[in-house]
Amino acid sequence: MTILLSTLNARYAHASLGLRYLLANMGPLRERTSLHEFVIGAKTTEIVERLLAQAPRIIGFGIYIWNVEETTKVVAMLKRVAPQVVIVLGGPEVSHEPGEQAIVQMADYLVTGWGDVTFPKLCGEILHGPKPLMKIHAGVQPPMADIAMPYSLYTDNDIANRTLYVEASRGCPFKCEFCLSALDKTAWPFGLDTFLGELETLHARGARLFKFVDRTFNLNIKTSLKIMQFFLDKIEANPDDPVYAHFELVPDHLPDALKEGIRKFPPGALQFEIGIQSFNPAVQALVSRRQDNAKAAENIRWLCEQSHAHLHVDLIAGLPGEDMGSFARGFDQLVALKPHEIQFGILKRLRGTPIIRHTEEHGLVFDPYPPYTILATKLIDFQTMQRLVRFARYWDLVANSGRFAHTLTHLLGESPFANFMAFSDWIYAKTDATHRIALDRLARLVAQWLETRGMSRTDAAELVGSDYAGRIDAPADKTKPVASVPQRQARHLAA
Repeated sequence: MTILLSTLNARYAHASLGLRYLLANMGPLRERTSLHEFVIGAKTTEIVERLLAQAPRIIGFGIYIWNVEETTKVVAMLKRVAPQVVIVLGGPEVSHEPGEQAIVQMADYLVTGWGDVTFPKLCGEILHGPKPLMKIHAGVQPPMADIAMPYSLYTDNDIANRTLYVEASRGCPFKCEFCLSALDKTAWPFGLDTFLGELETLHARGARLFKFVDRTFNLNIKTSLKIMQFFLDKIEANPDDPVYAHFELVPDHLPDALKEGIRKFPPGALQFEIGIQSFNPAVQALVSRRQDNAKAAENIRWLCEQSHAHLHVDLIAGLPGEDMGSFARGFDQLVALKPHEIQFGILKRLRGTPIIRHTEEHGLVFDPYPPYTILATKLIDFQTMQRLVRFARYWDLVANSGRFAHTLTHLLGESPFANFMAFSDWIYAKTDATHRIALDRLARLVAQWLETRGMSRTDAAELVGSDYAGRIDAPADKTKPVASVPQRQARHLAA
């Protein structure tokens, strides 16, 4: 093939939507272009060998925060063993601050921002002339109707084994300074009828797991209702062949019409990712985040109590202006709302985001290497931030995993943050590890911790054992519609 499109995905189950968009929009060059995806952790020499086996003239790499370091090694090796191959970069990680990045210095060309139009045009100039004089090409944003849909490029194997990423819109109207979407002017929708036609085709081919990457699914309620109705129609037509849809939801915008639609979904069919990030109004104002906290809390409570949707709610530690006490209060407030999962994230300095304007005033110190995690602020020192990092990891293992559903209540007690932080400090002192803790050992440690807090050994063992014995690593109850649900969500559903 003349042109290869490649990236290193975080997992095999993640199929690159961005590269499929590029391939769909290659125009006359499409027949001379192919897609080659890899997974981070693969050997550099093997990636390079497989790429060069196609004898390409151009390789376009999608660069993201999770793959930039490994892709830098791939590009470096390609430039040593095959300097004649033209390397073109694109993606969010290299679209900002390119002058500081080694991978950009080694590459021949860079496309920043939208690549649907600009990348094919650049490839045509490289192949047929005139040779592009500029190294950096700002992506041209075309009318949404001019962008060819990529969904036919999901293979049968993708449909059978991978998460299918889809989007009804691009961009975001909000300006949260820790997010790259803060740079967008607004959100731009695709033609809804065209998009739903693509979903129809995917469903007819056997697709059952759809993950929407729209930043604001419920921005336009009429559109949201039509998309949800698409899935409701599929469920009603064949309830024994369930679908699973994941959406990002703005927490304080849930009108009655949307609630009624959500209420109709059966268990195991719907997941919402909801960004709270902070409940502190001063912190929200500092990072330009508009949010009605009372309304957001009310809506989360309603979703937990009145719907079957699985809720994945985000908090961010390390935001400028937030100390441990403020974060702890927000965490406890969110725990009280009882979402299925709380994604405890640590602030990252994504390239190009406005969060850096607070660096000096709020003492923000970031890791210079990807993923650019916050190391300290004026209010949270390095040692305390590392405790928070470990808390986040253990929270994922114990709380978010769904494996300790009944035990978790006893772990958290009346002061969830303080009690789980004590557990986190204790388990780290016992294991000196946050990864590769076998499930059997983790269960024993949880029981042992309950003993240290005053529970009898017998009661602790029985409590943990009741969760452990009933855990789901694969759906076992055939009476529940969890066949298409990701494994962790299936555990919460069973609980």
